[in-house]
Amino acid sequence: MDGWALLLRWMGLPTLDYALVGRWLGHMREGRWWHRPIQHSTPIPHERLLGWGAHYALGILFALLLWMVAGEGWLRQPTLAPALVFGVATVIVPWCVIQPAFGAGVAASRTPKPWRARVQSAATHAVFGVGLFIGALVVA
Repeated sequence: MDGWALLLRWMGLPTLDYALVGRWLGHMREGRWWHRPIQHSTPIPHERLLGWGAHYALGILFALLLWMVAGEGWLRQPTLAPALVFGVATVIVPWCVIQPAFGAGVAASRTPKPWRARVQSAATHAVFGVGLFIGALVVA
């Protein structure tokens, strides 16, 4: 996913700034879960580190969840389809939790180009699914 994000930035497309994830998590300690938009919320110390840490922790959690759902047999002989479907399904988290909490609405509905944001999110999570598959191949 990170390589994909670099490619998108190189192409001039905006990607998620994980410092904003850290800002969101940092404000949760104060009981603030919703922002309009999060870019206007007060920065917190070390938000970039916190956001990147959360990004990787969630990715690891999703990988473990795929392993639990697909089973030991899939991990021994991985195929692309389960990982790809699972990866795309994880787009539910940004669409239904993160984007609304950031003030962007459900599935980026309050952004200037919601369909572009949706397609980019789905593509990014498809890339995550491919990464899960490649990771399973390495483990196998």
